[in-house]
Amino acid sequence: MRKFLAVLILAALPALVFAAESGAPLEHVDIDVSDKAALQDGARTFVNYCMGCHGAKYQRYERVADDLGIPHEVMLEKLVFTGAKIGDHMQTGMHPADAKAWFGTAPPDLTLVARVRGTDWLYGYLRSFYEDPARPWGVNNKVFPDVAMPNVLVGLQGRQVIGCKQVQIEEDGKKRYDPLSGAPLTHEACDQLTIVPGSGSLTPAQFDEKIRNLVTFLDYSANPVKLRHQRIGTYVLLYLAFLLVFVYLLKREYWKDVH
Repeated sequence: MRKFLAVLILAALPALVFAAESGAPLEHVDIDVSDKAALQDGARTFVNYCMGCHGAKYQRYERVADDLGIPHEVMLEKLVFTGAKIGDHMQTGMHPADAKAWFGTAPPDLTLVARVRGTDWLYGYLRSFYEDPARPWGVNNKVFPDVAMPNVLVGLQGRQVIGCKQVQIEEDGKKRYDPLSGAPLTHEACDQLTIVPGSGSLTPAQFDEKIRNLVTFLDYSANPVKLRHQRIGTYVLLYLAFLLVFVYLLKREYWKDVH
């Protein structure tokens, strides 16, 4: 019994750590790894904004190009900036010694981050940076408080600050509405993330889509054969359903003389 409890505690430790890190409720995001347009845009965002510090060393450029429907010559021209060859792994361009000097430790590899963190966490994290002059990089994060990472997407999103805005009232996890008009009941909250108007190159909706596409690529990267597994699983279930008919008929034949 003690061994069983120990196994349960060890299995739950990662979830407990991530829950302790999270300083804000997570919003669910729908991810479709069969959407090649989203994957291509996510790959473009990843190599342009993430690979300066992070790598995806368990992925190869060639595999990504083939899976996402990108011609090899386009991949090399538009998405490879380190002089790597098409068959090379997607290594970061940052030297480990420089990373340790600048950040205190090398930034983690992101190949499997979607498996470790989950897509909802990644989506919330990448959208929750805000200005905080007290932090070394001038930014903090609501999902991961006191994060050591700079906000590399600020040019797209714009300057995000903690401010006041109207938010819908919730009681017991349910949103409140006016019983007569049906309009949402709101109140002013001054701990909300707000974008400084005109400070980013994308609208909030465009930025949210950009982040969703980036998370889609990271989800694909963590499990490139996910769609193949789902397809094989469908075939297996169909085979079992077909086999069940013959098994049932065989059972009836065996038991027809048994009373």
